[in-house]
Amino acid sequence: MMPVKQLSIAVIGDEDLVSGMRLAGVSRYTLISDERSAGDTVRASVNTLLTEDVGVIAIQEDFMPFIQDIVLQMREEKRLFPVIIEVPSKRGSKVDEVIANYRAFVRKFVGFDIQI
Repeated sequence: MMPVKQLSIAVIGDEDLVSGMRLAGVSRYTLISDERSAGDTVRASVNTLLTEDVGVIAIQEDFMPFIQDIVLQMREEKRLFPVIIEVPSKRGSKVDEVIANYRAFVRKFVGFDIQI
């Protein structure tokens, strides 16, 4: 039997997102406070998390353009972990139907719909 590996959750975002996730128990985080160096900080953080035991990376939607090439490379390699989830920012979501978007995301990775 294959041993079960413990994976953690990490979050990358602004103060509001990071604070909320820390209150929910997430201990791995990168706080992006300087918009000018956000790209470098986000890329460095994601590259570090890819080498560690992280199962889920929750990243603020605003910062996804900085790592699109990394996400595409992960898809090409057919990597299952970590799963990168975009979280809407306080300015709102880029997607009109957030619930439908997450359902499609879950359907893609799980293979069927989950009703909550």
